[in-house]
Amino acid sequence: MCNDSGYVPGQIPAAYLDFESASGKPYPPGPEPLPVPVIDNHTHLDFAPGKAGTAGVRAAMDAAGAAGVRGAVQVGTDLASSRFTVQVLDEEPRLLGAVAIHPNDAPVLAAEGTLDAALEEIEALARHPRVRGIGETGLDYFRTGPDGVERQQYSFRRHIDIAKRLGLALQIHDREAHDDVVRVLLEEGAPENVVFHCFSGDAGLARICNTNGWRMSFAGTLTFKNAGNLREALAVADPRLLLVETDSPFLTPHPFRGRPNASYMVPHTVRFMASELGADLAELGQLLVDNTVDVYGSWSTDDGASA
Repeated sequence: MCNDSGYVPGQIPAAYLDFESASGKPYPPGPEPLPVPVIDNHTHLDFAPGKAGTAGVRAAMDAAGAAGVRGAVQVGTDLASSRFTVQVLDEEPRLLGAVAIHPNDAPVLAAEGTLDAALEEIEALARHPRVRGIGETGLDYFRTGPDGVERQQYSFRRHIDIAKRLGLALQIHDREAHDDVVRVLLEEGAPENVVFHCFSGDAGLARICNTNGWRMSFAGTLTFKNAGNLREALAVADPRLLLVETDSPFLTPHPFRGRPNASYMVPHTVRFMASELGADLAELGQLLVDNTVDVYGSWSTDDGASA
């Protein structure tokens, strides 16, 4: 099977042959396309192959489309990547965007005295009509020590406020900080749409998300052999709160863990979800699309183009 994009299942997509990953490992071969095209809820196209500019982004989305991934949310983590996000939103109709300062960057900027100015620019960028989320923001206690916790929480609270005032979804980065993430959300009052990006909790956190109507976005980590907690969470998650993502170029699903990731790899995770849930693949795909559009709105543009 081949199409105009040159996509052939079982082969590395042509768009990725000329890009080297940071690890030096090749991109994985493309999977069989999904019967119902889905949306990658979280990707970082400012990494390869996005560094090739607009043409690289277009080629990446062409490969994704051929695999059954009709659109994606491009996510910023600092000012540079958030500016990049807004730039590509004007050029690629298959993308919506989210912008933020990553929790690991917040203590650094705070120490420099530039965090508040950075957050002001994030709010300005977030007013672009195709920016539909504030993220990724949240708390990360894996890479930031105790001395950075207060500054991370300050930044997280500021991002929550921006999301609420602008009526945007909140994409949460939560690493080894589940209790504090939940506490801060409840203290501040969560936005209408909250997404736990690359959901990393267990069944207990999934039940908290169910109670509060918070979305759980599963990445390739769900397929890892040591991810029993994620599979337990998936089993109890409200299906109406499920999303899927790559977090590419990171977290490539099994059996390609350790190689660079891309949106065209979403089908691996969707098929794994369907198998775990005992769900029909096409029905699950449509559910994931409906859930994603419910969070971010339509991908359609004023000229009628859509993902």
